[in-house]
Amino acid sequence: MIDEIVREGARRMLAAALEAEVNAYIAELAGERDESGRRLVVRNGHHQPRKVTTSAGVVEVKVPRVNDKRIDEATGERKRFSSAILPPWARKSPKISEVLPLLYLHGLSSGDFVPALEQFLGSSAGLSPATVTRLTVQWQADHRAFMDRDLSCTDYVYVWADGVHLRIRLEEAKAAVLVLMGVRADGTKELIAMTDGYRESSEAWAGLLRDCARRGMRAPVLAVGDGALGFWNALNEVFPDTRHQRCWVHKTANVLDALPKSAQPAAKRAIQEIYNAEDKEHAARAVRAFERAYQAKYPKVVKRITDDEDELLAFFDFPAEHWVHLRTTNPIESTFATVRLRTKVTKGAGSRGAALAMVFKLIESAQARWRAVNAPHLVALVRAGARFERGYLVERSEEAAA
Repeated sequence: MIDEIVREGARRMLAAALEAEVNAYIAELAGERDESGRRLVVRNGHHQPRKVTTSAGVVEVKVPRVNDKRIDEATGERKRFSSAILPPWARKSPKISEVLPLLYLHGLSSGDFVPALEQFLGSSAGLSPATVTRLTVQWQADHRAFMDRDLSCTDYVYVWADGVHLRIRLEEAKAAVLVLMGVRADGTKELIAMTDGYRESSEAWAGLLRDCARRGMRAPVLAVGDGALGFWNALNEVFPDTRHQRCWVHKTANVLDALPKSAQPAAKRAIQEIYNAEDKEHAARAVRAFERAYQAKYPKVVKRITDDEDELLAFFDFPAEHWVHLRTTNPIESTFATVRLRTKVTKGAGSRGAALAMVFKLIESAQARWRAVNAPHLVALVRAGARFERGYLVERSEEAAA
């Protein structure tokens, strides 16, 4: 009874939204008239009823029809109204498209989708195994097109790199999903590339970076990653001018794992004093304080900080508003957190291409919700070579500018 009420409510809300959309379209063009003074854009009843699969179940809607007699001067054809809420081709909501990759990553075969979704939606209409198979093929094509696209028109000023280990249907047990995300000059975040690589090796990362360079990617100003040498070796080979920033989350975990549990709380606070410092000078003092506190008992642990000090403190040379974004690989980690939680070991003979396509579609969906970095207008200044001290822009003097 509750499900029926929810579906009926969804149907009415969708119908009302479609009516409002059409009314707004017609009202906007009310002034368009022919030589006789008659309106060129008017209502024309409804289309045939259509069943749409939503997260509330299958609902039947009648989309309002518009009679648009205007002529497109460029093509010479009649103009057409197309609903942004429910396009002519839509038979299911975007949320359903997000569910399908998750089901695949859970190990369900296409034949298992129908009963699984039937429990969720109350109907399997439009979601037959053949339909799911076609979607899988299309998503693989989407992933291939994404990995072949031209990058010469997009400038990535900052990049994050990480090898994400997901227990999904990859051919090699030790394979990782290599992910490269970036910040465009306008401050928005974007997925740059994603493929699989064995053990996050230098060869795998170099192959990915070389492919990006071949497609026109410019060397980023700063790259953020964990301590895996594979990526840094590859970065030095392909983009040698890019600065390095080590992820503080990974470094903190690496340091604490080498200490006894009794010493970990105090050590964690000491590490936080470093990356939360007021500026680079204060951070360097905090490194010296950490060294004095732990050098006698744990010299090897101290070296994990001091040996990478320059790369751990690199983010202080950039705008203070960007520090929170640049000191960790959290943009990648947070994106994959949900995927990690919802995947499990599967023993089925899954396709490598299909598994990567599923992960790609999940990231593509999540990307629409990514927010820009703080103070996005400063990203272009970073690319232009502007200098920042203590997080603030250093204005050049007239003599220096001359």
